Amino acid sequence: MIWQQYQPTLLALSIVLLSGCASNINSQQREQAPNNVPQQWQQKTSAPVLHVQQQWLTQLQNPQLNKLVEQALKNNQQLLQSSYDVAIQKQQLIVSGAALWPTLDLSARTSRSKNNRPISYNNASSVSLNLGYEVDLWGKLSDSNRQANLNYLAQQARFEQAKQQLVADVVKGWFDVVTAKQLLDLYKRREANALQNLDIIESGYRQGLNEALDVYLARNELNNERSRIATQQASLLTTARVLERLLGDYPKGIISANNDLPVINTDIPLGLPSELITRKPTLRANWYQLLASDANLAYAHKQRFPSLNLTASLSDTTDRVSDLFSPSSLAWSLLGSISAPIFNGGRLKANEEIARLNSQKQEQQYLQTLYDAFSDVENAITLQQSLKAQYTSTLEAQENALAAEQLSFEQYQSGLVSYTTVLDAQGRSFDAQSSLISIKNQLIANRVNLHFALGGDFANTSTELQSNSNEN
Repeated sequence: MIWQQYQPTLLALSIVLLSGCASNINSQQREQAPNNVPQQWQQKTSAPVLHVQQQWLTQLQNPQLNKLVEQALKNNQQLLQSSYDVAIQKQQLIVSGAALWPTLDLSARTSRSKNNRPISYNNASSVSLNLGYEVDLWGKLSDSNRQANLNYLAQQARFEQAKQQLVADVVKGWFDVVTAKQLLDLYKRREANALQNLDIIESGYRQGLNEALDVYLARNELNNERSRIATQQASLLTTARVLERLLGDYPKGIISANNDLPVINTDIPLGLPSELITRKPTLRANWYQLLASDANLAYAHKQRFPSLNLTASLSDTTDRVSDLFSPSSLAWSLLGSISAPIFNGGRLKANEEIARLNSQKQEQQYLQTLYDAFSDVENAITLQQSLKAQYTSTLEAQENALAAEQLSFEQYQSGLVSYTTVLDAQGRSFDAQSSLISIKNQLIANRVNLHFALGGDFANTSTELQSNSNEN
């Protein structure tokens, strides 16, 4: 009698205490930025401390490249898969949110049976309307819905990151094709030059002015140039196929590029390291994923608490279908039930511990991604300064090498130097010209990598993301 008298009070008190335990699991506050994030980038640079530039693709002023980017965003299979992942996660959010609403089910049944002793026929028809609702007493269902919402935001950020990565790859792939084409043109010019030199040397040999060794060396040089051409032609086709796959096309290797490589060696605004955390999509995705793991931990913790379910039903059973829903035969019921786990072999506790460990693992993954992002920016800044110095030196070296190549051949024709001196000068000239082409491409690729590492977008990110999400 005493227990029955104080049972409602004790139940209410237990609910309050458990509610306090449940709220503690959500009280954990996370800092998105670690305490050791520097105020400025470590590598000294003359770049202004301004907001990172958006729409960096327009700075290249290449209409053909813009069309290729549009084609890649439309047809790239990997990006399309990522867009479907966003759409799937959006539906998963709807599924999770449905648990917060009541469920209403309608069922109907009709049957006919025969008895042989004595022979008789029985008809039965029934219809029932069932309403079920789980009271979100501890916020468990809300935590599940919050987790699904954060997973959806994370997937959206990953899709945005995939778009930026694809555009960066297309731009670099395009200039790789341009570079391969320029190197092929260089090799062909050197082949023509080697063929012309061979004609001059063979003519001099026939006149008794040159030795046979010079003829053999000239022929060897011509064969070397032709070998380089064959290798570079295969490299050009491979590079073109890589770009075509990024565009979502069949790898035919037919993309051609006659453009020149622009010289990009100017500084760009770098912003502050702390701004990278909220600007870069991959960091936002990992942050949302970390918060989702916290919500999952809260859900796993509250699984150990009692559940309060309310059910209501309205039913009718008659011999004839036409008599269904007769007011005189309708039956209804209303039921409230509380269920609490008592013994489950430690399953719920283990699930909570798994969720806790996953949350800690996700925290370390977020920190790793964050510091890797800082490292990418620092390395790109360092490489940019190094490439600028290399470009200046290589440009001057090319001018000197071209002059030395021409002078050495003139001196050879005058009998002042041997042909090996000419070959050495030609090799230095070739190295300088090919290195200059390569450094131009590296400057472009590093600029694209720096924009990508800084989280600068090629276009208006938020607008395009929303439009793509709505289409999905």
